[in-house]
Amino acid sequence: MTTDRLPQFVIAGAPKAGTTALHAALATHPGLFLSPVKEPKYYLTDGRPPPRSGQRGPGDAHSAREWVWRREEYLRLFAGAPAGTVRGESTPFYLYDRAAQQRLVADVPDVKVVVVVRDPVDRAHSNWAHLRADGLEPEADFLAAVRDEERRVAAGWAPFWHYRGLGTYGIQLRDLHRLVPRERVFLLRYRQLVDTPAETLDRVSRFLGVEPGLAHTVAPENVKPHVPDSPRYRLLARVTRAGAALGAYAPPQVWRQASRPLLAALHAGRAPRPPLPVEVRREVLAPLLPDIELLEELTGEGFADWKGDTGRGDFRSAAPPAPETPHHLPRRGRP
Repeated sequence: MTTDRLPQFVIAGAPKAGTTALHAALATHPGLFLSPVKEPKYYLTDGRPPPRSGQRGPGDAHSAREWVWRREEYLRLFAGAPAGTVRGESTPFYLYDRAAQQRLVADVPDVKVVVVVRDPVDRAHSNWAHLRADGLEPEADFLAAVRDEERRVAAGWAPFWHYRGLGTYGIQLRDLHRLVPRERVFLLRYRQLVDTPAETLDRVSRFLGVEPGLAHTVAPENVKPHVPDSPRYRLLARVTRAGAALGAYAPPQVWRQASRPLLAALHAGRAPRPPLPVEVRREVLAPLLPDIELLEELTGEGFADWKGDTGRGDFRSAAPPAPETPHHLPRRGRP
């Protein structure tokens, strides 16, 4: 029997919506055990290595080498859980990937799912900026990259490139509710992590069945800078993409180590991230409005703040923290 070596909850959906922040904060709770590898992506696989046919984007094949697809390797992630703790892991793509939802529920029938969502345009823009900072996104114009999404999906680029698709929370949640009873799904907004972290962590703790007041925020890590386009950036990014392609044939840690000087050089050109033009936001948002309405129907909550011409930004735009929560939360890293 392996049920005592499997997660009892997962943090799912969506990339760039604060899952790393939540994972790090919940890991401070003595009654919880979070897998030491964040985003093992086990349920994205069927017990075999992820196929190259779905890893055609820049850096995808290298990233896929880090997925935990072997059963025993996945079970070992929870071997260190103290008796009586509630075990969990974080893979945001479990919400987006319907086959992953099915595998998860088949393996852990009583699993609890924490779903984290964010303004879908802000999320997509942050996703694009993340890949640009890593030198992987070849398109310097965010809107052009979004317009190219269907072609990229058809060509087999991995889900992290699905800028609009990852933000269709309504249909994703609808499909999850068909597999997991609503009382075992906890919907959390990104802004709640930013604006009221202590209260939010207490709510999540109660949902997971552990004592509130014990989890706390941690110092930020992996904050990706904005790197504007320039001849220097384009040269370094081409080298980075070529190296990532070669890295698909070496152990993951080899390219991670080799890429550090390149990333440092890329990030040396950092600058303040410019605001998203209103006309760009409107075009990215328009096809997502029906899905936001579906999310409102499913949850009984309003998401009017997502439908306007102004986004809410990221953790840098947080209000001054309350005295009992002096630290901001970290942002999620590269999948």
